[in-house]
This record gives sequence, C-alpha cells and structure tokens, in this order.
Amino acid sequence: MIFTVSLSLCSLGVVSWFVYSVRNPKTAEKLLARLRPFLGGEISSSNPDKDSLKEKCGASELSKAFPPERRSFLDGTSELVKQREEDLSNSANCVPDKSNVFEERCSHLLTPTGFSVAEIKALGSFPDYARLSGVPLPASYLDFDIRRAQPRPYRPFRWAYHQTMSLAKMEPDWWIELEHTYADRIKQRQNLYAKHGGFVMQALPGSKIACKELMEMVLQFLCARYPQYFQLSPTTSPTTLHNCILSTTTDLTSTSPLTVLLNNVPEDFAIMLRSPTTGTYSFRAGIICSSLGWNLGTKIGLDLDAIHAPIPDYKAKMSFSMGRYFSKKPTDKPIQRGSWGLEMDTPLFMPPGDPHEKLRDEQNPEHKLADAHLRVDWQTLRRLPLSGAVVFNFKALFTPVAQLRHEPYVPKLLLKVLTDGKRSIMEYKNTWHTEHIVVPALRDMVRYQEEAGLVEKDWEEHTLLESPFFPGWRENWIAEQGFAPPA
Repeated sequence: MIFTVSLSLCSLGVVSWFVYSVRNPKTAEKLLARLRPFLGGEISSSNPDKDSLKEKCGASELSKAFPPERRSFLDGTSELVKQREEDLSNSANCVPDKSNVFEERCSHLLTPTGFSVAEIKALGSFPDYARLSGVPLPASYLDFDIRRAQPRPYRPFRWAYHQTMSLAKMEPDWWIELEHTYADRIKQRQNLYAKHGGFVMQALPGSKIACKELMEMVLQFLCARYPQYFQLSPTTSPTTLHNCILSTTTDLTSTSPLTVLLNNVPEDFAIMLRSPTTGTYSFRAGIICSSLGWNLGTKIGLDLDAIHAPIPDYKAKMSFSMGRYFSKKPTDKPIQRGSWGLEMDTPLFMPPGDPHEKLRDEQNPEHKLADAHLRVDWQTLRRLPLSGAVVFNFKALFTPVAQLRHEPYVPKLLLKVLTDGKRSIMEYKNTWHTEHIVVPALRDMVRYQEEAGLVEKDWEEHTLLESPFFPGWRENWIAEQGFAPPA
C-alpha cells in the first residue's frame, strides 16, 4: 500500500536516490535550488557557524546511532540485548568496515544490529532470514512461466511534480521480479563484467559477511517465489544452487557471493557498511550493470558525503539528515520506489564517455517514435539483519513509448510533466533529446484517449490513485502474459 512519508523524509528520499545518478554538478545545483524550499528552514538558510556546529553535533550523534537490534529474534534475553547495546556504544566493540571480519580476532565484535561475528559463524549458511529480518518470504508463484512473464507496468509519474515524494513499503512478494528477458539480461550482464571487470562488480575488504548474507537472502527469496525454477540442495545447510531456467548448477562453497548473484539475478545491488568510529556509511561492495553516466568504479569505497561531493552545499546542508536516516533504518521496514527517464533505444550501461551519451546532445530528426523508450528503474532499500548493511537494489525496465497509447491517463500525465514540469528537474532527467518525438506523440495519444472515452476531456492531471500503475493495469498485464500471481 502506498503511503506518503513526512516531508523531511520525502525530501531526504529525493536526495538519497539522487546519489547514484548525479551526472552534472550544475544541473544538480539547479535541482537542489528547487528542492531547498521544501527541505525546511535549516536547509534553505546558510550560516557557516551554525553549519559547522551542526556538522560536529551530527558526527557525534552518528557515532552513537544504531538501528533497532535484531539479536533478540535469535534467542537473546533482555539482559543480553541490553548488554549488547551498551557494548556497541564503544567503537572498539564494533566490527570493522574495511578489513576481514572472519578473522579469529574479530569473533567477539558486534554488527550494528547486535550480533557477534561468532554468532553469525555459528548460524552457518541460510538461516531463517525471514524471522531474523522481520520481512516474510514471498508466496510461491507456481503459475509463473518465465517464457511469457511480463514485468509489472510501473509508471511512477506524479503531478504536481514538486509535491512530497511518495514511497511505498516494499512488497515482500516482489523484491526480486523476473520476466521473459531473464536469460538475455543475465548474458548481457555477464558480458559487461567480462569487459569492464571492477567497474561493474567489486567487493572491498570488510564486506564478506554482508555479501554472503545478501546472496543467501536473495536465493531464499528465489527458491520460495519460483520453486519450479530454483532449488537449493541439500535441504539443510545448502551448498548447491540449481537454476532450471539456465540449466546451470552453482557450487556455493567455491563461488563468490557476488558472482552467484551476477550469474543468476538480473538486478543491481549496492552494499553500504557502517564505520565503527564515525557511524557513517560507505559503499563497500556491489554489482552495478544498469548505470547511466557513472559506474561502480567511480563510487566504490566512498562514504555518503563523498558520493554526494558533486552536489554543492550537500555536506553542510544535507549530510546530517542523510546520515541519521541510514543510521537508524530498521530491517523490517524496507521501502520501494521508481524513477523514470526517456531514452532513445534501450541503453542499459552507459559509463562516462560512452558514445551513447552524444545522443543526449541533440534532437536527431531521423529518430522515430519506435526508437523512444520509457526507462523505469524500480528500486528498493533495505537493511540486512545480521551484518546490518544497508542494500540498494534496482532493475531497469524499458517500455516503448508507443505502448503508452493504450494506458489510460498515462500519456496526459507524462505530457503534463514534460511540458509544465520544472525545467531544472527535466534537465536533470535529460529528456530533451527525446521530446521532439515524444511530446507530439503524447498529444496524439491524449486526443485518442479522450475521443475513445478512456479519459475524461476535463480531467485535470494529478498523481493517479493506482500509482505507480494506472487504471486497468492488472487485468491487461495478466491477459498479456496469460497467468496471474497468487492472491
């Protein structure tokens, strides 16, 4: 169920998801100038002394800030939990974020959620992550057919575009969503890694527990959601993954966790770890094959402030709120949202300097509507229960713009955003190179839908109640693929 969060958190969300797609500092500054009035007085004003004091207070607070503990969901007593919370207040008792935590000397050290390294080792492989995290496993999708499966038609358009940002509780059944391009996308991602190596996948020292934990949680999800396609064996302490779509078998004891994900899951993942001394979070491991204008190699190892460095005034005016949000995020409240853009063709991976970037510098008269695509990055953010790592994951989905003709209200809403939306935001989205094709096409679609009675002629644009979808989407989606998900 969609819910609107408080204004401050919504604004934080804009910046948080902004992290991984900043391409142009000047554009970023224009966008932030538009956002500052909605971020509260302390953000919109500039006082060097106040900013300095706030930074010092923020740093002190973050070093003592932790998410809600999860140790009690194992077998902990209240006395043990209380003792762990006291121990965590001393940075010497916290796991390091930049060195191997599986060394014997680290066995007594604690993760941000209150587990010792020794306890995590004792749990072995594939513990009950649903209980540990508070997020249930998905319902089995036995009617799912990978050959016909279509992605849900995400259309995260909003109007008025400057309104507070709508986030959603992550739907446990849809954390990892597969569809008919699965095999082709896996192959494409493997080829990207073969070509670009560390620019698309890396795991820095300190991330070993989190990488293994993430891999196991994802595989547990896949086996529960799509049991006809994924199985783990043996049943207890699994060591092998069977992928019946690709007809592959993976030895989990000899294959690195991120490689397992690369070869089986067409999603991007970014793992953020907490510094035991400062309490800040940095990007320590991940697979990023769907980035436009940046790549993993330019961000890996950086903390939140450094990642945001291209954004003027971020450190003085937004760092505190961002750090506080990361430090306290619970494991049982993952969120989801979508971002969108318009592209010519379907660029998945576009690092800085890629030739495809030149397409954004002109409105090519030779382009046709068939070349234009809506790109939606469907994103989630959650905390892992054992390591306490914060994980982003997202997947790029492409839809021909021509297909929007049959989606009630969508063309008119998108047209409103493109023509009347704040220029600074549209510049950030880099839609200009498509607008000479897309805008006239959308106007034609609006006329068609009004004449066909799909949309009232006096309908005033606003965020749809069905957002991020549209009226009738479910019936059409089910009819297109020929099967329905479990109720």
